[in-house]
Amino acid sequence: MSEESTFLRACRRQPTDYTPVWLMRQAGRYMKEYRAIRQKYSFLAMCKTPDVAAEVTLQPVEKLGVDAAIIFSDILVPLEPMGIDLEYAQGEGPVIHNPVRTAADIDKLRVITPEEDVPFVLAAVRKVRQALDGKVPLIGFAGAPFTLASYMIEGGHSRNFIRTKQLMYRHPGDWHRLMEKLADVTLRYLNAQIEAGAQAVQMFDSWVGCLNPDDYAAFVLPYSRRVFQGLQGSAPAIHFGTISSTLLEHMREAGGDVIGVDWRIDLGTAWQRIGYDRAVQGNLDPVALFSPLASVRKLARKILESAGNRPGHIFNLGHGILPETPAENVIALVDTVHELSQR
Repeated sequence: MSEESTFLRACRRQPTDYTPVWLMRQAGRYMKEYRAIRQKYSFLAMCKTPDVAAEVTLQPVEKLGVDAAIIFSDILVPLEPMGIDLEYAQGEGPVIHNPVRTAADIDKLRVITPEEDVPFVLAAVRKVRQALDGKVPLIGFAGAPFTLASYMIEGGHSRNFIRTKQLMYRHPGDWHRLMEKLADVTLRYLNAQIEAGAQAVQMFDSWVGCLNPDDYAAFVLPYSRRVFQGLQGSAPAIHFGTISSTLLEHMREAGGDVIGVDWRIDLGTAWQRIGYDRAVQGNLDPVALFSPLASVRKLARKILESAGNRPGHIFNLGHGILPETPAENVIALVDTVHELSQR
């Protein structure tokens, strides 16, 4: 049964026979099987078609031998029913045509009902759970309130997050109202996925590394904490951020059974700062997968040694697999982690 899986046991810091591994963006363009489907559908159509999302979710489980599946979707999917005009432009990534910049813009945003507004995600979760049949657990996910807010305010990707920080600093009341709505949406969305069958959930705070610790504590932490404290059931929760080594103690305070660690800090050092009463996830540099296999093996061994054979380490990248990554190197990484971590 996947409830007793290596991955879920590691999330709960229970002893395991080996270190479990899954990889962010393990379903993606580096796989020819994914590219074949992508030729037939737009990205959003893939996310909104449960049969396709389920098929793409399952591909890496078979091909890579990972210890968990993660539902194929995108963190911005809940923004459309909130009233955001979202497009995935070719070569540009997500573009928001009606960015949120004023109090009036914030007032217009709907707090979604996932069962009515994103039923395709929940249908995909149910299909994948049935197809997995206990082989490995299924992870659901959502974007964190800060990262969703930054996309909505900037209108897409940003280098310096000028508009986001301007709203925080100049109009803190508006900022807090926006974050309250986004915390409610994120919590509802994750709980709906858990109810549909997700056995763990991850909250992606991909852009939070642009903040200093004081601003994180004042403008972000209360809302991330509201999400983690409101999760229902027993599904472990993973709290992921990037460029976040200055924020690890605050992220721990915000919540999560597992704290994600990126490659910019030694895993053992990060775990010591987070505290051994939390599990950790990470933390190979995604670009390391372009190295010769001997180097990949050496780097994986170093991370495993840094974890010190302590219960509660889930091996992952520090961010998602890059599209140009050789698929054979990804397979070799999973095999290497399983081999080197046998206990």
